[in-house]
Amino acid sequence: MKPVITIDNLAYSYPDGTEALRGINLEIREGESVALMGPNGAGKTTLFLNLNGLLTGKAGSVRVFGNTLDGKKSLKEARRRVGIVFQNPEDQLFCPTVFDDVAFGPLNYGLPSEEVRLRVRDALKSVGMSGFEERLSYHLSFGEKKRISLATVLSMNPDAILLDEPTSNLDPRARRKIIEVIRSLEIAKIIATHDLEMALELCDRGIIMDGGRVVADGRTEDILRNKILLETHGLEVPYSLHGAAF
Repeated sequence: MKPVITIDNLAYSYPDGTEALRGINLEIREGESVALMGPNGAGKTTLFLNLNGLLTGKAGSVRVFGNTLDGKKSLKEARRRVGIVFQNPEDQLFCPTVFDDVAFGPLNYGLPSEEVRLRVRDALKSVGMSGFEERLSYHLSFGEKKRISLATVLSMNPDAILLDEPTSNLDPRARRKIIEVIRSLEIAKIIATHDLEMALELCDRGIIMDGGRVVADGRTEDILRNKILLETHGLEVPYSLHGAAF
């Protein structure tokens, strides 16, 4: 499998001097489903923003399909190929209707109107929201907004997707719906999450971050059975693995 994202010694500090990422080295390959886990403040969201070019590290590099994120042209292409779905859908939905929100990316990429309509239709179908085109986004339930946010990214036909806490604040039914949608996506997925049961269900590979560093990278099940590792980094063994942890 070809590499989708390659991260070499990436470091990032916020303007107040806080070090958020410290020497990150990772490679994400085509078709992988990767769970990015760790306590609050570990650097997961900051890493996502660097992978999409919304932040730029002070050292190291990020390559998307072999192209380094170092200029306006490379950023535009990277954002088309690697989409990001934010934790809070309110950060992603800002147009009057669902159609407008999902069409926003393709329209701004200069696609013809008929292609845009087809992409909106297909994206909404893929998240189970067909028929919602004329609905007002701010009238939707939180779970519906989460799925529409995902559709806004899928309308760009990305090759990889970054999902930041996709199941947070969802009731069990909405959680199950979003999990099934994510499972159906046949592209590389990196999922930043505290929902370790979902990580176990969807992701063969797991990564733990803490203090801006990668502290574990391996099979998700092996990592989530390691009670000492998890407790050291502010996590707990998922309920489904109780009794099988070490």
